Amino acid sequence: MAKNTSAPNSAAKPKKKDLAQAVINFLNQNRDKQFNYKQIAAALNINSQEGRQVLIKVLDKLRDEDILLETSRGRYRSNNRGLILEGIFERRSNGKNSFLPDDDGNPVFVSERNSKHAMNGDRVRVQLLAKRKRADTEGVVLEVLERAKTRFVGTLEVQKHFAFLVMDSKILANDIFIPKEDLNGAQNGDKVIVEIVEWPEKANNPVGKVIDVLGKPGDNTTEMHAILAQYDLPYKYPEQVEKFAETISEAIPAEEFGKREDFREVFTLTIDPADAKDFDDALSVRKLSPSTWEIGVHIADVSHYVKPGDIIDQEAENRATSIYLVDRTVPMLPERLSNLICSLRPHEEKLCYSVIFEMNENAEVLKHRIVHTIIKSDVRMTYEDAQAIIETGKGDYSTELLKLNDLAKILRERRFANGAINFDRYEVKFNLDENGKPLGVYFKEAKDSNKLIEEFMLLANRTVAETIGRVPKGKHAKTFVYRVHDVPDPEKLDDLNTFILRFGHKIKTSGTKVEIAKSINSLLDRVKGRPEENLIETIAVRSMTKAIYSTKNVGHYGLAFDYYTHFTSPIRRYPDLIVHRLLDRYLIEHGSSVDQAKTEEECKHCSKMEQVAANAERDSVKYKQVEFMSDKVGKVYDAVISGVTEWGIYAEINENKCEGMIPIRELDDDFYELDEKNYRLVGRRSKREYRLGQLITIQVVKANLERRQLDFRLA
Repeated sequence: MAKNTSAPNSAAKPKKKDLAQAVINFLNQNRDKQFNYKQIAAALNINSQEGRQVLIKVLDKLRDEDILLETSRGRYRSNNRGLILEGIFERRSNGKNSFLPDDDGNPVFVSERNSKHAMNGDRVRVQLLAKRKRADTEGVVLEVLERAKTRFVGTLEVQKHFAFLVMDSKILANDIFIPKEDLNGAQNGDKVIVEIVEWPEKANNPVGKVIDVLGKPGDNTTEMHAILAQYDLPYKYPEQVEKFAETISEAIPAEEFGKREDFREVFTLTIDPADAKDFDDALSVRKLSPSTWEIGVHIADVSHYVKPGDIIDQEAENRATSIYLVDRTVPMLPERLSNLICSLRPHEEKLCYSVIFEMNENAEVLKHRIVHTIIKSDVRMTYEDAQAIIETGKGDYSTELLKLNDLAKILRERRFANGAINFDRYEVKFNLDENGKPLGVYFKEAKDSNKLIEEFMLLANRTVAETIGRVPKGKHAKTFVYRVHDVPDPEKLDDLNTFILRFGHKIKTSGTKVEIAKSINSLLDRVKGRPEENLIETIAVRSMTKAIYSTKNVGHYGLAFDYYTHFTSPIRRYPDLIVHRLLDRYLIEHGSSVDQAKTEEECKHCSKMEQVAANAERDSVKYKQVEFMSDKVGKVYDAVISGVTEWGIYAEINENKCEGMIPIRELDDDFYELDEKNYRLVGRRSKREYRLGQLITIQVVKANLERRQLDFRLA
């Protein structure tokens, strides 16, 4: 990046007008790149703190005037967009709709009258309107290019000649009008799925028809199905796919025994949650010499049963993942495959795809091989069973289990020494009665038995990715599916560091990846057990990028691996099934590389569906939390502020982790303004502040099951 020779003198305080022109010139010279303010300051030779402060004000002004674009928080580039853009429409029930252009530029406000009935998530073409002074950029929708969603969930209100759908989510400002002949047998008060069939130009309400009746509001199954339907996720398995699964034989073909390595006589075990039925991984242990061990990571060979393009494969590809709601699993594969034929059940011969490691006492891999196998698991343990043996050193198969645990601990220590980040999160779980009603809340934390399985799965995933991805210099790796996690945005790390300084902590924001990761780990260790632990861990997680699937390998920052994939869960994740097929193609058939563009599209679909499933899972937890709190209205609890927004503060109750909101109208002692950068609301007159992580006492005001929302007030 060349220095800008027309930059203002760094010693003097730069004039805003000169600096603005210098910024415009610099960004125009680098039209296809984006920069944060530090990079712009360096390019313009601005070294003083005072000069940087002026630069920040200039950048804000140029952004507000649309002369430059802020592509993400704190990153800028030249605004060379035209007047007509394509992108995604975001609808809000309060009429504050916005358009997110494909060029990553600033969001554009679209008023209701200019929306052309575009719905949330629709792909649209927009024309920008002439900008008025000190006003947001506005646009008008010219055309809806692609509908994101046409089906909505809600409660039916039937009147004499027609009906309306009152929606659970407040994405549409208007209810959906349903003619009487399109009710599909639904009754007043039913929870239903409605499809929008048209939205006439001059009509206020879209017109729809009932396509499925879910049941009565408040019924557990109705509500779980409603959550799935809200995200366009399936809540039942297509009959024809189930029937096809019934035709698949459990019997292992005789020719498979000759093709595979036989591990039926080698001690093998599975360790899974107590309520699991889909066992897709097993570990075998065999002593080879006084100082070497053979450890087998055996994964259900789903690709033997599910062939590319068959009816089960099409359904699995569409779903891309199993979904784990509070009270049920919505499987990616039909249950005959996921819980019976492919599941590595004890004392049954099963086909596997395996990574076999020869390891020494220091958990160093001396050699490995990736092979098709046949196994026969000796024992099925729950995590609790395995944990009891690890803690006491006693029990059946304790020798093998303790050896696996010793090796896993060394692998884990080595991973953290190499710069892996240690985010140990807990899961909120519920004790439910037979009707799905929550009786209690508990927290599930990862113990040694969980970590043991995790380490060997990580090792297998990394080894598979390296086998395909690491090629001799000058050669190109074949197209593959990687699980990637990019390095954190430097700007976000700077924000994190600024924020934690108030608690007396700091992290490295520059240096090698390992140095930065070790610094974050050190921070997480220091805050353990301190009042600010939850807050700092939350902000640290937010400063990280999201892990996704991609054919473009950038490594996995959080795990500190240069190569990583998902190979170990093909029963519940479609990317793992793709990986199994690619291994067959490259290692066994010695086939050519698959089409990268097509595989990248698969990766994007799987990443998207993973996020959608996570949102549905979160909503099911939220529903159960609200249901659990519904008989506790009026009670007072200690809580911690878990979110700060312009419409109020979110608080999480300490004893059960149930989260609710204190609306801004409840904070009526002052006018509170949002300080986004410092995660706080500040009273304009009193300067009283409510900040993320602050301990407060709340009273439960309302539990709204329909909106899955708890309302609190300050006690």
